[in-house]
Amino acid sequence: MFTGIVTDMGKVLKLEHRGDLLARLGCHYDMVGVDLGASIACDGVCLTVIAKGEDWFDVEISAESLSKTNLGDWVEGRAVNLERALKVGDELGGHIVSGHVDGVAELISLRDEGDSTRMTFRAPEVLAKFIAPKGSIALNGTSLTVNEVDGATFGVNVIPHTKSVTTWGKVAEGDAINLEVDTMARYVARLQEYA
Repeated sequence: MFTGIVTDMGKVLKLEHRGDLLARLGCHYDMVGVDLGASIACDGVCLTVIAKGEDWFDVEISAESLSKTNLGDWVEGRAVNLERALKVGDELGGHIVSGHVDGVAELISLRDEGDSTRMTFRAPEVLAKFIAPKGSIALNGTSLTVNEVDGATFGVNVIPHTKSVTTWGKVAEGDAINLEVDTMARYVARLQEYA
């Protein structure tokens, strides 16, 4: 489990296509404290550390993960939002995030509003029912508050701090963004099917 509070901005150092996609990610974590087998959310996708060095770790990305996320768009040098798994006693500053991406949204517009940036996204139709105004959503692993919803489009505001410590300062219109809906919304919708 994660919180959607990004704790490092890493970089794709190497990609190797074999049975699965092997990715080496550079980071600022103290890797002595990261066990092999640990989970790290990479742009919101929960991945398992399979090898590590002083300032890097390797993950394997399955075909299933590639089909449901934007990780297939990774190139060497790309910045990546990173978050280590939640530990008992950690502050829950965002919302509960599983790292199981539901689909890919498209960033359809960016505009500055004061010092913040208003971003509008188009979600897959099947996920639109889970997105509510003032609800939480995880986009590329970042816990954000939904401002407004219109069908399958929704908007969020990103403050300058968030843009400076995550990859949100580097996005452009047309980008594919990993989207994980709020877990509570998913369960409420499932319960309504049987009500």
